[in-house]
Amino acid sequence: MSSSLFSRISANPNICHGKACIKGTRIMVSVILDNIAEGLNENEIIESYPALKIEDIKAAISYAASLEPKIIKIED
Repeated sequence: MSSSLFSRISANPNICHGKACIKGTRIMVSVILDNIAEGLNENEIIESYPALKIEDIKAAISYAASLEPKIIKIED
């Protein structure tokens, strides 16, 4: 993740139980990702969460992509 995007994410044990949030808000990265998974586009997410900027959504996606992937074996 680029440092400019990384700077938009914070995790503080006293805010949202230490979950990754958009800095200066209590909007968790997971909330943004859940909205994307539900099919909302950037404008719809910002309409629901006016404190967000497009860059915050990109930062959330980049943050999630940077996490160590977990391989799950699916049985046939």
